[in-house]
Amino acid sequence: MKEFVITTDNMADLPSSYYEENQIPYMFLTYTMDGVTYHRENQLSSGEFYRRMREGSMPTTSQVNAEEAKELWRPWLEKGYDVLHIAFSSGLSGTYNSCRLAADELKEEYPDGTVRVIDSLCASLGQGLYVDKAVRMKSEGKTMEEIAGWLEEKKLNLCHVFTVDDLFHLHRGGRVSKMTAVLGTMINIKPVLHVDDEGHLIAVGKVRGRKRSLIKLVDMMEERLADCSENNDRVFISHGDCLEDAQFVARLVRERFGIEDILINPVGATIGAHSGPGTMALFFLGKYR
Repeated sequence: MKEFVITTDNMADLPSSYYEENQIPYMFLTYTMDGVTYHRENQLSSGEFYRRMREGSMPTTSQVNAEEAKELWRPWLEKGYDVLHIAFSSGLSGTYNSCRLAADELKEEYPDGTVRVIDSLCASLGQGLYVDKAVRMKSEGKTMEEIAGWLEEKKLNLCHVFTVDDLFHLHRGGRVSKMTAVLGTMINIKPVLHVDDEGHLIAVGKVRGRKRSLIKLVDMMEERLADCSENNDRVFISHGDCLEDAQFVARLVRERFGIEDILINPVGATIGAHSGPGTMALFFLGKYR
């Protein structure tokens, strides 16, 4: 079996220790805040990033270009490895398309090598859970082709359900109208959203009050849930600097479904730039998105 490496990008919102422990090379989508562009080497802490957002700083983000993708993969191809790359949703960024173009160009340089680019149609720790499934399959001895086949087959079962605390960040990103943001804030309305089959963020409901919105995420998990023992031995939760809320959701998941293995990690800056402080997201495998 030919050696291969799994790669992804920082939109998976996995802890840095995860990438290191599992030897996952990853691309970095940068963000700019208060006139400074932050890269892998100088990124802000999660707490500092969200503090600045709460104080009015409005970050902007950029996508990976084809040259950056080639820089990540070329050393592995030179060593004789194939590459399985799990990309951020094409419904939210042009990064997947940049990676696809880079893979085509590298095929000319390395005709004996393969770069397989998967459009995850996922975001944040939804993408992270998708990567984790691939990593675990590799550790079980699965081939790159077997893992890629599973990823393509199951991607629309990777559920993302989430809510936000501040509607104005969704308005800034074009997700809700200004009137909706103003009225919703006045009467404490919290939107409930998911990532659809095309990888877009879509509002699917609304509830009044923060606690109810958190409970609603677990209700939505129950509606979508597949076989817990086979598919959901591990669940991921990401949050926009609201750890106590994430722990509350994790407790509900444990109590309702008996799932103990739950990874909690902050929403990274590049996604958090659009969702804002107070974002809460739950990721699992279900019967449908």
